[in-house]
Amino acid sequence: MSGKHQHFKGPEVSCCVKYFLFGFNIVFWLLGAAFLAIALWAWAEKGVLSNISSITDLGGFDPVWIFIVTGAVMFVLGFAGCIGALRENTTLLKFFSVFLGLIFFLELTAGILAFVFKDWIKDQLNFFINNNVKAYRDDIDLQNLIDFAQEYWSCCGAHGPNDWNLNIYFNCTDSNPSRERCGVPFSCCVKDPAEDVQNTQCGYDVRLKLELEQQSYIYTKGCVGQFEKWLQDNLIVVAGVFVAVALLQIFGICLAQNLVSDIRAVKANW
Repeated sequence: MSGKHQHFKGPEVSCCVKYFLFGFNIVFWLLGAAFLAIALWAWAEKGVLSNISSITDLGGFDPVWIFIVTGAVMFVLGFAGCIGALRENTTLLKFFSVFLGLIFFLELTAGILAFVFKDWIKDQLNFFINNNVKAYRDDIDLQNLIDFAQEYWSCCGAHGPNDWNLNIYFNCTDSNPSRERCGVPFSCCVKDPAEDVQNTQCGYDVRLKLELEQQSYIYTKGCVGQFEKWLQDNLIVVAGVFVAVALLQIFGICLAQNLVSDIRAVKANW
């Protein structure tokens, strides 16, 4: 009579979940490193790295901070998720889940508050734009950001071209010696399809003209109103992007938690 041996297979860590989470996070990690590299390169070009105190000298918003914060968050999350999945480290995986959950909660809270306090958000947006109009010539990245926004949304200033009176180079005071006095940046100008090269002096003295005449040369609508209109026109696309990002975050949390459960089950069976 031959003996029969029964082998009981214990719980195992899912290779699919483990390596999918690893692959997903290594891409995330590399993107974060790329963002940080771009930010450091931008600061090096502006001489910030050789004079760290100059970070606080800018009166407006430095767009490089977007890359710094985004890159740092992506790098830390990617590292925790990547190493946690590869080494089956539950501490790093828990950190990844909690950190990602916290970001999701903050995004959700910000969305709700933005909907409830729409007027306050609008006032803050006005203040933000006007504050950066003042600092337009102080930083090349800020200047490029403002120019991009005004060209993309076909607008000029927060509420209109006269907001450029806040800038020392464009204001209409008699004491202003600048050649740009009573003008606006070239990004406010209505594009001439016949011109192959942008005329960077197209905004000179344009605010000395009557308001009806200005409409032939520059955009007269403010960027706050144009941004609101753009949001309304693209509400489905914007909502779709936010939902997609939220689902991706939830999916990442579920994968990490699933992997933690598998690791715990294996350890409990030892």
